[in-house]
Amino acid sequence: MVNVWCAQRPTETNNSCRTRIYVIANFINYLRDRKITDVVGPIIPKMEHRTYVPHAFTNLEMENFFRACDSLPSTPRSPVARTRMIVVPVFFRLLYSSGIRTNEARMLRVDDVKLDQGVLNIRHSKGPFQHYVMLHDTMLDLLRRYNVAIHVLHPKREYFFPAHNGSYLTNRWVVYNFRKLWYKHNTAYATAYELRHNYAVENINQWIGEGFEFYSKLVYLSKSMGHSSLESTKYYFSLVPAMADILLGLTGRDFDNIVPEVDHEEG
Repeated sequence: MVNVWCAQRPTETNNSCRTRIYVIANFINYLRDRKITDVVGPIIPKMEHRTYVPHAFTNLEMENFFRACDSLPSTPRSPVARTRMIVVPVFFRLLYSSGIRTNEARMLRVDDVKLDQGVLNIRHSKGPFQHYVMLHDTMLDLLRRYNVAIHVLHPKREYFFPAHNGSYLTNRWVVYNFRKLWYKHNTAYATAYELRHNYAVENINQWIGEGFEFYSKLVYLSKSMGHSSLESTKYYFSLVPAMADILLGLTGRDFDNIVPEVDHEEG
């Protein structure tokens, strides 16, 4: 049973498989150390080192991008064009302000967005992990106004951000619209998914110099981003300049003494 479940799947990279089966491997080692089982642990794939570094957005770049989002032409007045004009500015602001994955935003159903409570119920995440995200007050106000506007065009919509055919937005839609609007005023390469990285780094930057309770804030960030483990969140600290020195100064301990080593970033 262990071998079948832990076997690397055709759709998995080595790193994704490692993340999925690591808890099983550790549990079996725990049992074997205590002579409780003679089951042999799974073979863990070799780690693949990642060299990808997300784009570091500047304030000017973000201002340029959202200005482009807000300047979509109102003509022609076709349902598709009107829907795009309403959806685009809100969809990308939600990615920017919440750090949710693009597929999580695309597949939000109307019932998943609790406009009375200011909570997103993320059902379609990376893997089987359902989680909840609290919305900032300004984002909640924008979503409420958006909901009224989009209801006029799609009164019976199933998805919060509907496609013209009533289904959810495709990944192709996200890539096309982000690139078209991003490069209207910016030149550096960037992707919509990197808004998620930006969310994490911006949050971490706010902790610097506040004497923060590191572990509890790390837990909050990890849960909000839908990570399956705290180790996955550690990746983002490598994107913050001098984070190792900052942690040492605030806690008296280096990062690896606070959070165990992580093999890769889960995303």
